[in-house]
Amino acid sequence: MLKSMTGFGTGRARAGDEEISVEVRAVNHKHLEVKVRLPRELSALEPAVLRVVRARCVRGAVDVAVRRSATTATGAVPTVDVAMARAWREALRAVARAVDMADVPTTAQIAALPAVIRMEEPVADLGGAEAALERALTDALDALVLMREREGRALEGDLASRLARVATLTAEVATLAPRTVEAYRARLHERVAELLKGAPVDEARLVQEVALFAERTDVAEEATRLQAHLEAFRGFLASADPAGRRMDFLVQEMHREVNTTGSKSQSTEVSTRIVELKAELERIREQVQNVE
Repeated sequence: MLKSMTGFGTGRARAGDEEISVEVRAVNHKHLEVKVRLPRELSALEPAVLRVVRARCVRGAVDVAVRRSATTATGAVPTVDVAMARAWREALRAVARAVDMADVPTTAQIAALPAVIRMEEPVADLGGAEAALERALTDALDALVLMREREGRALEGDLASRLARVATLTAEVATLAPRTVEAYRARLHERVAELLKGAPVDEARLVQEVALFAERTDVAEEATRLQAHLEAFRGFLASADPAGRRMDFLVQEMHREVNTTGSKSQSTEVSTRIVELKAELERIREQVQNVE
C-alpha cells in the first residue's frame, strides 16, 4: 500500500502532574528530515522523539511540536529562597533592637529585598513528561500515518490508471512502428522508379536501404524495456514497503526510453503517441513526488 508524504496528527497524554500535547505535520521531501520543537525544560527528550519518528516515517519533512499543558509551569517562574528570607527577617529584627523600634516588617517588604525571590526555570518531572510524551507522540503519529495511508490509496488509484494508459500507448507505438518501414519502402520504390524513368530498379540495393532504415527506426528494444519498467512499477504499487524513490528512478528510466523512441520516430502517428506518453509520464512523475 502506498503512503503519501503529507499528513497531520495530534495527541495528548498525562502522566502524574505532567500533561503533554503533540502536533506532527509532514510534507514532501526527498529524504527524511525531522525537526523537533520542545520546551527548554524538556530538551533532554529530543533524542527519544527523533527515534520514535524515524521508526514510523521513511521519507518527508516532519515537524514535531511538543507543548506542556497550561496547568504545568512553563518558562521562568518565581522561586523563594527561604533561607535568605529568614536571614533578612533576623537582620531586620537586629536593626529594630538596635534602634529601639518595633519589629513590624511585612511579607511584601521581605519579599522585595535582594535575593529573596528570583526567577528560575521550572523543574520538570522528566520521568512523567517522558511517559506522557511517548503516549501523545504515538497517538499523533498514528493519526499522521492514517492520513498518509488514506491519501496513498488515492495516489495508488491515479497512478494505476496512468500506468494503464502508458501501457496502451506503448503497445500502439510497437504496432505502428513496423508500418513505418513498409510505408518507407513503398515511397522509396516509387521515388526511385520515378527517377529512373522506366529503367530497371536495383531491388537488392532497395532492400539494403530499407533494411538500414528499419534498423535506425526499430523501437522494439525500447518498447520491451518500457514494458519491463511498467511491470516493476506495478510491483512497487502492490508492495508494502516505501517505494517513492525507486518509483522516481523508474519514471526517469521510462522518460529515457520514450525520448529514444521519439528520436527514432518517422511517423506522425507514432510522434503523436510519443507526445501523449511524455505528458502521462510527467503526470506520474509529479504524483510520485508525493509518495513516501
